[in-house]
Amino acid sequence: MADMKHSQTRIRAAVMRGGTSKGLYFLAEDLPADPAARDAVLLAAMGSPDARQIDGMGGAHSLTSKVAIVSHATRSDADVDYLFAQVVVDEARVDYGQNCGNILAGVGPFAIERGLVAVGGDVTEVGIHMVNTGQVAVATVQTPDGVVKYEGDVAIDGVPGTSAPIPLMFRDTAGSSCGALFPTGARQDTVEGVAVTCIDNGMPLVLMRAADLGATGAEPCEALESGADFQTLRERIEAIRLALGPRMNLGDVRSRTVPKMCLVAPPQAGGALATRCFIPHRCHTSIGVLAAVSVATAAALPGTVCHDMAVVPEGDAPLLAIEHPTGEFTVRLALDRDADGAPEVAGAGLLRTARWLFDGEVCIPFHVWAQGGKS
Repeated sequence: MADMKHSQTRIRAAVMRGGTSKGLYFLAEDLPADPAARDAVLLAAMGSPDARQIDGMGGAHSLTSKVAIVSHATRSDADVDYLFAQVVVDEARVDYGQNCGNILAGVGPFAIERGLVAVGGDVTEVGIHMVNTGQVAVATVQTPDGVVKYEGDVAIDGVPGTSAPIPLMFRDTAGSSCGALFPTGARQDTVEGVAVTCIDNGMPLVLMRAADLGATGAEPCEALESGADFQTLRERIEAIRLALGPRMNLGDVRSRTVPKMCLVAPPQAGGALATRCFIPHRCHTSIGVLAAVSVATAAALPGTVCHDMAVVPEGDAPLLAIEHPTGEFTVRLALDRDADGAPEVAGAGLLRTARWLFDGEVCIPFHVWAQGGKS
């Protein structure tokens, strides 16, 4: 039987849940090589710009409008390259200025399933070069009987049910986007009359004490994001963000999704610290992977806006439970000491899960990328 001709361009893709996010996963070879053409394809695939993303695969939220582009590694200390693309929901724009540690959780399984990485036994380690910022993460994927295992008994807050664990270890994430762990050169600054800590241990983040902005840090996301009582808070947070963009070496951030903005408060459920994270304008229902790493780092280091309120366990490998609106996110830090005996964060690890949801072809209008059409 002859192949049917199609009036749309069909592009091989997978839909995966990675951590508490969901997105499209592509092999780089299946997308246009030209960046502008690639962005047009991704916008069409997700259905942006449209608040509902009704004409695409996006879920009308920044957490479900994400893309992983995976290829063979271009450096010797990794197995694959992973380029993360944040497809803005209501703008015709794709942002590459950050990593995503949740979508990262699906990259190892995807690379194995697509044949980029050979199974190494009951578990397979996948070294992942995070192209956006140049760092490497190592994902440990369960592969009994030579196949990726998705079912398991690990639960993560923000995802129903349980899945197989995917531990992630990060190398050299300090200053990944901003050039320094504390990009302003100080552990505290005052901006718009508010004390802040600017930090980048994998994700550029601005920490502010919730109480300094008239909040408790326990508010529901909906109230902080759109409630009339918090309009002034949102305006102040955005003014602080815009002022700090250049000082964090991020430039003009009016059209960027970094830095993320995070309210911090004393722990309220037995963890290390309570958070409400804006990404950057919507309040995250949990917290991003690398944002959690940056928060945990700030909590462990003296002089930050949150260190004195945080509960940090003793020892050189403390587990810090970062509380968020739907539970907590546990980060394991590896601590060293400087010449004066003060703590330094040498590395970080955490536990995520992922699940392959769909495998097939995403269709886009033929005029967007006619060169990719199949007959």
